[in-house]
Amino acid sequence: MASSAAATYRCAECGADLNLSAAQLYPEGVYFEAGNKGTLSFSWVDESRLRFAPEDRIRPFFETLNYWGIQRKRTRISCDACGRLLGYVYDDGPPVMEGTGQFGMGPSQVIPRRPRYRIKTKAVTVANPPAAAPYR
Repeated sequence: MASSAAATYRCAECGADLNLSAAQLYPEGVYFEAGNKGTLSFSWVDESRLRFAPEDRIRPFFETLNYWGIQRKRTRISCDACGRLLGYVYDDGPPVMEGTGQFGMGPSQVIPRRPRYRIKTKAVTVANPPAAAPYR
């Protein structure tokens, strides 16, 4: 029988409980403008267990597949216990509002979006992985 408890994640460096749960993960395969390779994307994090630092870099980067920019603003996420870099906060989550967007053209960057907490898979370990289904 599979466990009903969702997997939780710890800092890979110091083992601190980050209070991140698989229940807050965005579904696998969801496309995000900032990408998702080698990362887990959470819709919510426990801010008391993490440190946040704004980062403003001036250098070319790809924002989407067909658009690049010069100035990137994002927020670094670090473990509060040891300071290891865990990932970044991006503003490319689902739109905050429902509807057709500005001028009826659908969701765009003009519409406020929910934050997406993008955590590197190498920066965390699974504390209690879900049990595998029994072999029949």
